[in-house]
Amino acid sequence: MSKKLIRFDWAIKRLLRNKANFVILEGFLSELLFENIIIEKILESESNQETDNDKYNRVDILTQNSKNELIIIEIQSSYEIDYFQRMAYGVSKSISENLHLGQRYSEIKKVIAINIVYFDLGQGQDYIYSGKTDFRGMHQHDLLGLSDKQKTTFLKEKVSDIFPEYYLLKVNQFNDIAKDTLDEWIYFFKNSEVKDEFKAKGLKEAREVLDIMRLPKDVEYVYNRYLDSLHLKASELFTLQTEAAFKVKEERSTEIAKNLISIGLSAEDISKATGLTMSQIENLRFEK
Repeated sequence: MSKKLIRFDWAIKRLLRNKANFVILEGFLSELLFENIIIEKILESESNQETDNDKYNRVDILTQNSKNELIIIEIQSSYEIDYFQRMAYGVSKSISENLHLGQRYSEIKKVIAINIVYFDLGQGQDYIYSGKTDFRGMHQHDLLGLSDKQKTTFLKEKVSDIFPEYYLLKVNQFNDIAKDTLDEWIYFFKNSEVKDEFKAKGLKEAREVLDIMRLPKDVEYVYNRYLDSLHLKASELFTLQTEAAFKVKEERSTEIAKNLISIGLSAEDISKATGLTMSQIENLRFEK
């Protein structure tokens, strides 16, 4: 048995910033990163302050773990063709915002960027992707490593431990079959449900804290307004796509009609071939 829960994207803005609920985010991060993550604090900056219109929020949540690393969790529902560039911008901005004037470059914090998207981004069949920075020799094909002094100074083992790390979760690509505990989290992201048999860290707490029935009436009203806005955005996108498709079809029909006019076909035959009205065809004939 499962019960409907609050959407994770809304919860991460409204409920999961509360220290008492850190255990939920810690559970998800621990399953994704395969280590026990402890969130020290939620960091606020110009890029993740709440605004009147949440669609302008560039970063949903920015946390710092016990290893002094920055973890960005960003959720995107609507399609953006340049989302990869947005990911790069978000990481760069977090690095610059958290290096204060006069600090050494060695004090730059490692950034782990986790991007949860509800649209098909790029080309690929998987639903979880990860990326990190390694340097390989162009001639010897060796992996560039840190010197012993650098390891001691920076407390890092590999060059990739210094550079940003990316995780991309393409939720809609998931087939709803949870084969492991991380899949259980993806199932929750996609369906806003936690099944009784799920064992992933943090999901038990999520099932309790994010129960819609526990929301105060005024908060439930705000949440329902948010759901309505998602439906509205989806309808707006569908309308734009439909209008674009009809425009392309009309332009193609018009071009075909012009060609048929040029070879002397009758308006009636052109109308049958293109779907244009007799009046539209006569106007095209007049234009010529």
